Amino acid sequence: MRKLLLLALLALLLGVAVVALIENHPGYVLIAYGNYTVETSLWVGIVLLVLSTLALYAGFALLRKLFRGQKSLSGWLGQRKTRQASRLTHRGLINFIEGNWEPARRQLLRGAEHSEVPLLNYLIAARASFQLGEHDRMREYLGAAEKSDSEAGIAVELTQAELKLRGNQHEQAVATLERARRNAGKHPHVLKLLSSAYLGLEDWESLLKLLPELRKYHVLAEAELLQLERQVYTQLLQASVAEDAAGSDDSSHLHQRWQSMPRSLRQDSAMLQLYVGLLIREGDHAAADKAIQRALKQDWNSELARLYGYVELDDPGRQLAQAETWLAAYPRDPQLLLSLGRLACRHQLWGKARNYFEASYKQRRSPEVCAELGRLLAALGEEKASAAAFREGLLLREKSLPQLPLPERSAEHG
Repeated sequence: MRKLLLLALLALLLGVAVVALIENHPGYVLIAYGNYTVETSLWVGIVLLVLSTLALYAGFALLRKLFRGQKSLSGWLGQRKTRQASRLTHRGLINFIEGNWEPARRQLLRGAEHSEVPLLNYLIAARASFQLGEHDRMREYLGAAEKSDSEAGIAVELTQAELKLRGNQHEQAVATLERARRNAGKHPHVLKLLSSAYLGLEDWESLLKLLPELRKYHVLAEAELLQLERQVYTQLLQASVAEDAAGSDDSSHLHQRWQSMPRSLRQDSAMLQLYVGLLIREGDHAAADKAIQRALKQDWNSELARLYGYVELDDPGRQLAQAETWLAAYPRDPQLLLSLGRLACRHQLWGKARNYFEASYKQRRSPEVCAELGRLLAALGEEKASAAAFREGLLLREKSLPQLPLPERSAEHG
């Protein structure tokens, strides 16, 4: 309480002192501007100066607040448009996934106007246009996608190539992908699309050159790569036979192609069977004989043993003896027995041939052994047995015959 009284007394004394100072020393201030003059005491001038300063500060504060409010309003409106673009893009993607191409494209294009990343909108809109069959608009949106992002060139080229592949425009796809191939290390998907394009064109030589890169960048799983490699070399081996037929009577192109293949493929049983079959088709029986004997020394292969029955050498007796040495190790191999029957026929050993065919038949009934047995029995004059063998072979081949009612055999025909 005493402190408050003391403060009040001090304030009162200070006020009296100020009033006394103003009365005894009023001072003088004159402001002249052109024909106008303002006269006042010093103390009034000080009060006016202070009030003017406060007014200017308040004015500037008000302007600053208004400017900030305008920026906030502009920012709020911009955020609202961005959120709306995001919602449109979201709806467009859902419609695209559901296969509603037209609304998907419309929403994606509307969303692209205020999207921070319109590249996705234009790329999906291009895909939707492809589905609608509107290729001009597809190209237009791909161009817009490329303009929207300077670093999107590869993404646009890949999308364009993929759509061309889906439209079976393989040559145009190759032209697009070859431009993007320079960045294969960063974008290995280019190589996968390029392999699909070459497959569509059946360009086996180009695929052969592409195989090392596919393996280097691990574009395909090992099983897929091996399957593709087999397909490529299968086609190239068959093409080399056509080259030999058009050139000379030898099988030089086939040999060269075979030797150029990786060692692992030359040891592959399926590829080896193909190669031997092509040698026999070209008439190079000596080479086929060597290839079969060399392969069977390393690993037994029933299909190669079967193909040995197609090999025609000048000395069929020696060939038959060679095959019979294999029989000691594989006495129940039906393919080897079938091949021995054929070799015995070629050596005109009819009884031995029949025994081998019948032994093969007992091990596994197949249309092929039935046909060989039927043909031999017919030549031996055993018409009923021959007919029975042919009939069984035919029924074995035609396993999908429907169940049908058949007439019963009469007693006189029984």
